Amino acid sequence: MATSTLPPRTRARTKPTGRAPGPAGDLRRPRRRITPMNLTLVLFVVPSVLLLLLLNAYPLGFGLNQSVRDGSLLDDGQFVGLANYTDALTSTAFWEAARFTLIFTVVGVFGSWIVGLGLALLLRTRTPARGLFKVLLLLPWVVPIVVSSTAWNWLVATPSSPVPQLFDALGWGTPLFLADPTLAAITVCIFKVWVSFPFMMMMSASALASVDPVVYEAARMDGASPRQQFTQITLPLVARSTYISWILMTIFCVNDFPTIYLLTGGGPVNATTSLVVLAYRSVFQNFETGSGVAIAFLMTAVLVAVSVVLYRQIRKVDTA
Repeated sequence: MATSTLPPRTRARTKPTGRAPGPAGDLRRPRRRITPMNLTLVLFVVPSVLLLLLLNAYPLGFGLNQSVRDGSLLDDGQFVGLANYTDALTSTAFWEAARFTLIFTVVGVFGSWIVGLGLALLLRTRTPARGLFKVLLLLPWVVPIVVSSTAWNWLVATPSSPVPQLFDALGWGTPLFLADPTLAAITVCIFKVWVSFPFMMMMSASALASVDPVVYEAARMDGASPRQQFTQITLPLVARSTYISWILMTIFCVNDFPTIYLLTGGGPVNATTSLVVLAYRSVFQNFETGSGVAIAFLMTAVLVAVSVVLYRQIRKVDTA
């Protein structure tokens, strides 16, 4: 029987590696050939891409140009560089508006999520008139914001409104919900939760519908309590939908102008002035286009940062 005459080290070096012999260039992926079908698909897509670029790139570029000028609605003004951004970041009004925007966003996102998730879990049970209950719960989201804000003004705006009268009948005095700065901020945040929880409820309900009931049956057989089922099964399984809803609701809250402006106008004493309301006042009331657009771009930068953080959480959930 023939035996190899190569020494052991040489034989080890010549051990098959699973790769085809040849130069390093042979290991590269083959180039994709452009087929008529691919070219046709590209030609169909190009007009839509160009249209989207025109609809988004032009306003973005125009706004960026306005943010570095001291112009108004009628005149572009002189180039001032980053002075508008510096003035905004060193302004007391900007940081007070940023503080309220943060509170408004945190309460709006997590308050509406807690209420929406709770109602979505409730709707999974056998409740009487569940279909009618769902429709009624969607009304705060379906009704136009002008109608909702008008109704809330009627409920809380004056001492003769129903809610202050109810507080007075209970011996708690007659609070001025929209005249006191603290109460006005609380009222606006509660109003935001009220108009936003149907969206969170629908997002949570769609995520819960994809969870297999067999998982809960197995957990109950293993002796898991309802609290353990919620924390170790429900929340992890709906985590992806939760992060997506948080991203969307954060954008909705930061950019929410009508909810605040129609209810309080940003008052009293600027207690409910958010960044978007401050930007509106700068542009359309003070006619300072540069500073208003600069505030808007600062808001955009924060929203992009928050979205990136939450998208990373979504990727972690997908790879888990």
